[in-house]
Amino acid sequence: MFKSGPSLFEAKVCVLEGGASKEQPLKSNLTYNILYKILYLTLTTVEMIKHGACNLDLTGIHLHLVQSAIQHAHRTLPLDPNQALALVSLLEFSHNLQLTLKSAIKEDSDWYTRFIPLTHLIMEMVVNRSLIKLIRQVIDEDGSVKDSASPALKQSRDKVRMLEKKLYQLMDRLIRDENSEASLLELSNIDGRWCIKSGADQMSFKGLLLSSRYTLFSGSGKGSIVEPLSAVPLNDELQQARALVAKAEEEVLLTLTEKIQVDLDDIEKILNSVIQLDVINARATYSLSFGGTCPCIFLPEDKDGSFTHEARASGTLTSKVSYPKNEWTLYLPKAYHPLLLQQHRQNLQKAQKDVKNATAEIRRRKLQGESVTQKGERDINLSSLEMQVTALEHAQPVPVDLYIAQKTRVLVITGPNTGGKTICLKTIGLAAMMAKSGLYVLSSESAQIPWFDSVFADIGDEQSLSQSLSTFSGHLKQISDIQSQSTRQSLVLLDEVGAGTNPLEGAALGLSLLESFARSGALLTIATTHHGELKTLKYSDDVFENACMEFDEVNLRPTYKILWGVPGRSNAINIAERLGLPNTVVENARQLYGAASAEINEVILDMERSKQDFHELLHEARHFLTLSRDLHKNLLITRRKIMEHGTTQRYRQMQEVSEAAAIARSFVHKRVRQLRASAVKPSQPTAVGKSQHIMANNAQKNAVENHEHPTTRRNSSPVKVIKQSPTVKRNVLPEVGDLVHVSSFGKKATVLRVDLSKEEILVQVGNMKLKLKLKDVET
Repeated sequence: MFKSGPSLFEAKVCVLEGGASKEQPLKSNLTYNILYKILYLTLTTVEMIKHGACNLDLTGIHLHLVQSAIQHAHRTLPLDPNQALALVSLLEFSHNLQLTLKSAIKEDSDWYTRFIPLTHLIMEMVVNRSLIKLIRQVIDEDGSVKDSASPALKQSRDKVRMLEKKLYQLMDRLIRDENSEASLLELSNIDGRWCIKSGADQMSFKGLLLSSRYTLFSGSGKGSIVEPLSAVPLNDELQQARALVAKAEEEVLLTLTEKIQVDLDDIEKILNSVIQLDVINARATYSLSFGGTCPCIFLPEDKDGSFTHEARASGTLTSKVSYPKNEWTLYLPKAYHPLLLQQHRQNLQKAQKDVKNATAEIRRRKLQGESVTQKGERDINLSSLEMQVTALEHAQPVPVDLYIAQKTRVLVITGPNTGGKTICLKTIGLAAMMAKSGLYVLSSESAQIPWFDSVFADIGDEQSLSQSLSTFSGHLKQISDIQSQSTRQSLVLLDEVGAGTNPLEGAALGLSLLESFARSGALLTIATTHHGELKTLKYSDDVFENACMEFDEVNLRPTYKILWGVPGRSNAINIAERLGLPNTVVENARQLYGAASAEINEVILDMERSKQDFHELLHEARHFLTLSRDLHKNLLITRRKIMEHGTTQRYRQMQEVSEAAAIARSFVHKRVRQLRASAVKPSQPTAVGKSQHIMANNAQKNAVENHEHPTTRRNSSPVKVIKQSPTVKRNVLPEVGDLVHVSSFGKKATVLRVDLSKEEILVQVGNMKLKLKLKDVET
């Protein structure tokens, strides 16, 4: 039995409420509001992680060292350098988190209110940057106190280094003087004193014999360790210098402790805030990694699907998550058992890693010229590993759809052994516990779960030799405890109720227990059973509901899908028949089982078939609805594109017309200016005017000869002649660089030179240069 109450859930509540009493019960409305805050924090953190603006990962921070540093500061004890580094990491993390948040708020002004209350929690931390700088100046990255931390420390360490150098030179000179035994002498350090270790019994220099200590190191009685007499004063001085170094380091660390004591309250608040962020980030990271959805928790008496009146007024969480109408006491569509899903992912990752390693090994052997299969090694069967990965990818855990209506108080689930009944119970219990812990529920849509003050479960074999309890007695003891502790807001899960004893007595006891829970027991009771009598409760009281685990009779295996409103039927005789049991035995069993039971099973079978047909039709209808929505969406997109294309074409045509009109207006204005200029100065014609006059006279003569304008008078003005001559209209005087049409060649030519006095023009047609009359070309 597992029970959800203050002992399991209060730790997260205390973290969020800043020290709530552990004895405070979780059945009050206050705790319900705390759960609302927890879920809202999880939802906000999930969105923040998706946004990617702030990193809440505390992997590199040792919080236990920070707690030890705070305890040392309370007692005015010198800090350990590693504690100081952990404290710096915490302060730097908090400071960088605030800088990142401020930068995000600067880019988006709505960012602050969007991620409340996380933004409040982060911005309320007070970080003393001067303390960070001070610790960095004193403590090195390797956890040692820097020489620059104090003048006394630097002086003492310099003295230690100087004495160690002198001792090394002295020892080296003594070892070199021992020519015959040089290969057997070795420099050693015993308790901080420099000595010489020798494998021989005698040495030429005098010293203090430390043979008793040498036996601990050598493991034999031969040889000795000697501290030369000349090195004794230096070793004594070295020990004193090291003591001064330790004292100076302690003074530096004690000074650091005194500096920390000034900001100790702020540091403790930062630590508590960071712990809260770590807990919140852990919930959000888990929820994201398994693809869960934010659950809707509602009070049983609050039937509108929201949290509380206070929560409805704020509208913070319900504005981010859309929930179905509260027509269900429990709504878990396509819910997964978290441990089954995790185990499947681990197996799939391991199989994929094996394929990757095998592929790399085969590639390595081919590059080195080795055979894929060598003697003494196992074959690398890559195809087998790939088939294993494919099988795991297609063997996803089967989710269950759990829809329990408001009027239902007791749900009876029946079905064959290993059909998934117990997994259903555990999935419901874990979903309720995850929701109460502020985690997402592993379902395809937002789960709708009532507020359960406690979750009780009697699952598994509770027999105990020490307490003289059989399987049946263990179940009865657990159920008795559940009845005494459950309330009208509890969830009760009973596995194989009434099992472990005589079937008739067990069925009667199961009926009585379920009726008791329905009348005055828990808010919702879910029980699994093999007793057929418990299936009839639904037909006598509306608070009972039946469900069964689907069984594939063709392949003789369960599908792990749940069918609602249909009681499970017995499959033992049919399975025995399909497995090849003699027909006489099967028929005799059916007769003993009774014709009435067979008829009931046939009715149940028809109900199952109707249910399956209904689900198939419903699935088909949803499929066609999805297709029609997609087609409608595509039609709207196509219509929008057509309208945009038509608008673009009209705009382009208007532009083309406008440009053509502008060109025509420019040409007309130019011709008008030319005609006006020729009309104003008829007595003093320019070279251009003369040319035009000559061309006009020639055109007039041609027109008279061809009888095109018989009414034209010879004394008409040049202007009138030009207006009446189509040849002159077509032959505007060309300029150098213009393109003209040579009628004799039927090609275009480029004007190179114009000679108005001779009425000649030099043009280039391809590679040829021609001299033509003005009348022979057209502009």
